[in-house]
Amino acid sequence: MVPVTRQTWTAITSAAMFLVLVATVAFAPIPFVTWTPGSTVDVFGADDGTDRLAIEGVETYPTTGELRMTTVSRTRADAWLGLPEAMLAFWLPSRDVLPREYVYPPGQTAEQAEQQAQLQMDTSKEDATVAAFLAAGMDLQRLPRVRSVTVAGPADGRLQPGDLIESVDNQPVSSAEQVIELVQSRAVGDTVLFEVRRPSQNNGLIEVPVPTGAANDDPRRPVVGVSVDIGYLRPGRVNFGIDPRIGGPSAGLIFSLGIYDRITPGELIDRRIVAGTGTISDGGQVGPIGGIQEKIAGAEEAGATVFLVPAANCADVAGVETDMELVRVGSLLDAIRALEALKDPNRISEVPRCE
Repeated sequence: MVPVTRQTWTAITSAAMFLVLVATVAFAPIPFVTWTPGSTVDVFGADDGTDRLAIEGVETYPTTGELRMTTVSRTRADAWLGLPEAMLAFWLPSRDVLPREYVYPPGQTAEQAEQQAQLQMDTSKEDATVAAFLAAGMDLQRLPRVRSVTVAGPADGRLQPGDLIESVDNQPVSSAEQVIELVQSRAVGDTVLFEVRRPSQNNGLIEVPVPTGAANDDPRRPVVGVSVDIGYLRPGRVNFGIDPRIGGPSAGLIFSLGIYDRITPGELIDRRIVAGTGTISDGGQVGPIGGIQEKIAGAEEAGATVFLVPAANCADVAGVETDMELVRVGSLLDAIRALEALKDPNRISEVPRCE
């Protein structure tokens, strides 16, 4: 038997310590998240027999083809990356590794992140509906809208998010400022009469009396416990059958295109597979999003031939290799014009591209 020398024991110990150090570094959480291509969803399709876009109250027209919203899959707020996973994502194509604070504010929980994403999705659906109806030439009435209701506040159980306010104490209102002014003209404890149109009740006009309470920062200032912004009284209603696990604002453009195609004669998509991304304002402006390269990869995998890119994201797709047409859009009307032009071989040169 060969005796083990002090030098041998030192080498063995050093090697073991090195392996422990490597393992510690490899599996220690690091403050980054990965973005990878997610699923794509055809908004003209259905889930378990439920249409993803079900439109009521206005005339609709048949559509053909697929119109796909695109998603990214990212590290959850309650999960952490190890170094090997981050390095693998960094080197693989169509993957991104981003600083954690770029995606999640410090201290944000997974539940809070999901709630924020769902709120963004709900706002996106509303804005997409308004933008599509306006693009189709419909007249919509602007009214103050209940954006949120404070839990256990005076209006809780009385007013609902989405209620459109026509009058306060029998005085017609057209802005959030008017609503606030009329409420604050009363005394704490007075009852304020709201006349609202409730989308969940076919926009029927209902009267809602709400007692005022005292503001937390001033016991003399009356409040009813709601936040108010601007909404639109529409002739119809859109029910979205989208997987509730999908959140965020980036499907707005695709939602609005899908609604527009359904409520206007002719076929905008016209048997093609079109994908895209982008936020939408109620006025139809398209805004930038994150994860554009991952979304392009997911769309190509789904067989799309056209991808709609927000104009502000064109710089992010420079050098991306794809067989799809990358169409630059700054508004819903840009997207409509481009898709119409792409149907005509003589007009293809009119289509703005990300180049």
